[in-house]
Amino acid sequence: MQSRNIEIAPSLLSADFSKLGEQIEAVERGGASILHFDVMDGHFVPNITIGLPVLKSLAKTTQLPIDAHLMITEPGRYATQFVDAGAKMVSVHVEADPHLHRTLMSIKSAGAQAGVVLNPATPVSAVEEALLFADYVLVMSVNPGFGGQKFIKESVAKVRRLRQLIQDQQLAVRIEIDGGIDRSNIETVVEAGAEIIVAGSAIFGAADTENAVKELRNATIQWV
Repeated sequence: MQSRNIEIAPSLLSADFSKLGEQIEAVERGGASILHFDVMDGHFVPNITIGLPVLKSLAKTTQLPIDAHLMITEPGRYATQFVDAGAKMVSVHVEADPHLHRTLMSIKSAGAQAGVVLNPATPVSAVEEALLFADYVLVMSVNPGFGGQKFIKESVAKVRRLRQLIQDQQLAVRIEIDGGIDRSNIETVVEAGAEIIVAGSAIFGAADTENAVKELRNATIQWV
């Protein structure tokens, strides 16, 4: 079996912000290698979350790279501001950006990895051209907007199709998956081709946050 770099990215959307520093330290001890930072504007998705000031403060307190997932309208107007605030990865939705190439290239020019995101009902073909300019593709396995949703099982086949498309084009594009991931399905999505695993409730909803990350990492050990 080919060795792959499987990374666990705890989603701060599910964290207790009154204990955020402690919880970040716990996931760091557990072996998390990325922090997933969900930005929602109440327009593109029906929820409002955190933004630039929180990310800027967070970037000063952790060595983990911050992955900013922009669930906002007009992401091209703000993407590089998140890089300037400290994000090392910034992803935007194909459904929200009619100028996707320009946005992806601006993120890369600002010094971060650029990602493109697919909603559950958006076909893989929607990002075929964008794969030439992206560092990673984020497959949403729930409808974006709220944490704690049930995993959409059809996402597994979608990850497989995306992996095949990437291989056919011989590209070094990674696949991230976000939504309803826990110990019951992490092996399935990794086997399908996902490499960056976002988990929120499965980590921050557990009694032992550090151990929850370790358990997810251990479940993927055969691919590492």
